[in-house]
Amino acid sequence: MNTNKKIGILACVLCLFVAYSCKKSDDNQSNNIQSTVQNNAQSGTWRIVKFIDSGTDETNHFTGYNFSFNASGLLNAKSGTNNYNGTWSITDSNSKDNNQDDLDFNINFNLTNSFEDLNDDWDFISQSSTKIELIDVSGGNGGTDYLTFEKN
Repeated sequence: MNTNKKIGILACVLCLFVAYSCKKSDDNQSNNIQSTVQNNAQSGTWRIVKFIDSGTDETNHFTGYNFSFNASGLLNAKSGTNNYNGTWSITDSNSKDNNQDDLDFNINFNLTNSFEDLNDDWDFISQSSTKIELIDVSGGNGGTDYLTFEKN
């Protein structure tokens, strides 16, 4: 085998190694962001400090409720004797581009009261250990909804 062929094969092997290493790193980064967001949500109880539904402030519908995001995917909202259960999850909506912008915060309450307005696959504006800011732009009427949780 001549030297040029050896260099070509070595270059191909090196490119494959670099491509595989980058992909694995991106996957780990996405998983780390998702895990961090899940851990933050599961830590303690939260309250809704802002809920804007297509321009209308409906935050008062959730005053006094404490929300718990359990590791099992159960979402609980409790205020006095009112106790509502739903589900929650965080999913990656685009596996090709691994960043927080592709994560969805999914909420579902199987109810026919104000809590059904929270049902959506929300996009993140920002998140920290004490605040989760979410947005949803509706496909049908084009309205924009905002939901913000703060840790108690």
